[in-house]
Amino acid sequence: MTAKLIRNAYEAALTMTAVLLCWGAALWLEGAAGLHTDVLVLAVALTLTLSSSQRTADTRRRLTALLLLPATAGASILVGRLIGSHYALGAAVYTAGMTLAIWIRRYGPAATKAGTLIALPLVTLLVVPGPALPAKAQSGLVTWAWAALIGAVACAGVWLVQGLADRYGPQDWRVRAAPGHRPHRSRLHPRPSTRMALQMAAGIAAAFVLGNLLFDDHWPWVVLTAYVAASGNRGRTDVLRKGLERLAGATVGTVLAAGVAAAGVTGHTAVALMFTVLAVALWLRPLTYAYWAAGMTCALSLLLGYFGQDALTLLPTRLEGIAVGAALSVASAWWLLPVPRTRRPATPALHADGPRGGAAGGRRDGELSPRDA
Repeated sequence: MTAKLIRNAYEAALTMTAVLLCWGAALWLEGAAGLHTDVLVLAVALTLTLSSSQRTADTRRRLTALLLLPATAGASILVGRLIGSHYALGAAVYTAGMTLAIWIRRYGPAATKAGTLIALPLVTLLVVPGPALPAKAQSGLVTWAWAALIGAVACAGVWLVQGLADRYGPQDWRVRAAPGHRPHRSRLHPRPSTRMALQMAAGIAAAFVLGNLLFDDHWPWVVLTAYVAASGNRGRTDVLRKGLERLAGATVGTVLAAGVAAAGVTGHTAVALMFTVLAVALWLRPLTYAYWAAGMTCALSLLLGYFGQDALTLLPTRLEGIAVGAALSVASAWWLLPVPRTRRPATPALHADGPRGGAAGGRRDGELSPRDA
């Protein structure tokens, strides 16, 4: 456990270094081009989500990311505008994009990686929800072109930090590109990728409907939870576990955020505290998802407070939204073409002589791999 915590700290430090690097670049762009503060949030969110998927990427996958991520980041901004102006149509487009990102796994590892890159900016859209921000924070939101540039900056920052780490970092912790594997055709009908795509579509569509009806402009909390609990579906029990972990983590994060709000932490201190919370959450995330959920809930509360929302008052609403989103994901995973848990040999370790095996990209024994789709 001590070795695992040390390795987790190393990986978290790399991710936070990339995050701070991209945040600094976005901060410079904000001042030079007169952009809105949300460009900083977009840079942080994209870098956080990209870091893990690029940790074992080879040159071909990184070039693919450089092409796809800026394009999908720009497109996600347009989807966000569409949701703000025509909620039902925007929700349908968003749901279709997420469904496509999962369904195309049936075409092999390359398509799976492309689907991940399609989904990343759409997930980030829920973290940086323009319609959910206070009215005074909605003017001058980042445009699709600037979002595309931030996507390219995120790619460059992540590659630079990870490349330097693998070149000059500890020998035993250097990462090699993941080896290729032949696709395995599942005997399930419909295929697991189709089942997971339909489950995701049902869960997210229901989350958009109930989120708007029950929580008004705070619908992103419901949709984000519905996505998180259903993503990487290894079976019904897995979705239930992740839903409960997210709810438990969010409850702890609520308590932490309430303490921060009561202490009156604002301004630059709140920003520094937000980065600290994210670093700790990244460090502990491999142990259980609940740590990450707690950290993200606290960090997002600090973020909304920075934008002018009364984060303390909204915390109970956030928990209710998370509970609804988790319930929707569990319902779709259990009763709509459930994916059976299968056992196959584990993927070979991705870390050369590392103490954490496939932690950065491998799958545990029994996990349903996208290649099974």
